[in-house]
Amino acid sequence: MAIFLTESSRILVQGITGSEGTKHTRRMVASGSQVVAGVTPGKAGQDVDGIPVFGSVADAVDATGADVSVVFVPPKFAKAAVIEAADAGVALIVAITEGIPVHDTAGFWAHVESLGGATRLIGPNCPGIISPGKSNAGIIPADITPPGRVGLVSKSGTLTYQLMYELREFGFSTAVGIGGDPVVGTTHIDCLQAFQDDPDTDAIVMIGEIGGDAEERAAAYIADNVTKPVVGYIAGFTAPEGKTMGHAGAIVSGSSGTAEAKKDALEKVGVRVGKTPSETARLMAEVMRGL
Repeated sequence: MAIFLTESSRILVQGITGSEGTKHTRRMVASGSQVVAGVTPGKAGQDVDGIPVFGSVADAVDATGADVSVVFVPPKFAKAAVIEAADAGVALIVAITEGIPVHDTAGFWAHVESLGGATRLIGPNCPGIISPGKSNAGIIPADITPPGRVGLVSKSGTLTYQLMYELREFGFSTAVGIGGDPVVGTTHIDCLQAFQDDPDTDAIVMIGEIGGDAEERAAAYIADNVTKPVVGYIAGFTAPEGKTMGHAGAIVSGSSGTAEAKKDALEKVGVRVGKTPSETARLMAEVMRGL
């Protein structure tokens, strides 16, 4: 099993003819993903390595049965691209694009929500999702880890890769990079619920970062709903107090949103929290060896 993305997922790439779209399409194909179509307005009839390019998402879905879209379009076109994919009935949209105005993200997030759960949005400003050995939608390197029984949800792309590498002995069911913007489509809680319900995920790594209250809300959810072991890491323990850091969502207000506050909230509900990524990996290794 895996969450959200399986070996039967049929992927289309919006922006496939751009440099990033082409490069990462080739990487996804090399990792075994079923990339069945690309979409670039005005370029219907072309192909990328034999993958047909369509002028609209609706045409691509009708012709290929694609049910996942990976969005590599520039920020100013991202809102329209996500709405187009949602309206075409794509079940999973993975928005890789960074630098999208928050107002635009809020707009397409609200549109996706208005469809009543027909479409899941991951991102934006995220590395995507990978179910090792099954499928890869986004930019996560596919050769870091084999399949296994650890689930991972992370705000940070690079920390996703590091934890996957350090826990490669155990492998992963699915790793989800949800993105670090103030508004994202899929949250820590969404992934925690999915991993809790997945019979082939034994334990969960949750990576957060300073700013906002997403991790505190996740802690409350874990207390009431998650019985599997969870190990956490909060990026930003060494950040200067009161300074805005990194991702657009990392805004600290008073004691709320600090790494220590998030660590305390998680530890109060039984989550073991590492002070560094490597310590977090060691804690999860202990959990896995004890199962």
